Amino acid sequence: MATQRTKKASGKASSEPWVHTDGTEIQEFGTVRMFPLGLSFDARMYSCERLNQILADSQILYNLYKKHHWLMRGPTFYQLHLLLDKHAEEQVKLVDTIAERVQTLGGVAVGDPRHVAEITVIPRPPNGAEEVPAMLSRLIQAHETILVACHDAAARAQDMGDDGTNDLLVSEVIRTHELQTWFLIEHLVDTPLVEAPHNGHR
Repeated sequence: MATQRTKKASGKASSEPWVHTDGTEIQEFGTVRMFPLGLSFDARMYSCERLNQILADSQILYNLYKKHHWLMRGPTFYQLHLLLDKHAEEQVKLVDTIAERVQTLGGVAVGDPRHVAEITVIPRPPNGAEEVPAMLSRLIQAHETILVACHDAAARAQDMGDDGTNDLLVSEVIRTHELQTWFLIEHLVDTPLVEAPHNGHR
């Protein structure tokens, strides 16, 4: 590394890769840069804080979906295996969108899984496999936790003039979570697969 720095200082070109480079933290987590977005510092700080909480919880939800997708079993294995993977893919898109919003506001999006684990409020599941209703219920509870946070954050963001964050939470995050919750809930309804005939008719 010292050799690379020496060559650069001397003005000579080098094709050596800059590996094992020590760097300094150029922006601390929980801060925002002064972007000219027509939003106050306080509004951007507030939105980044709330979005990062939702982002952390969403990353945990994504991983719960993958875990339960892999560990699904029983007569509904195939249908739920595919459904949970579909939901996981949709959550990945939300995670990226939320993270980009934090960056757009001048903040630092939470991304390291170890940092996410410190921030999330989603309860940790058992390391092993659970019964199918328990796995689905755990996902539903995680959805509700995020939805409660989203409804509150969206309303507060709107009050502070952050229409972009409000629109993201309402149009994309909340609607996706509501739809996914509905699909999960319908798998927990105890109803016969085939309706029994009535009045002697077949």
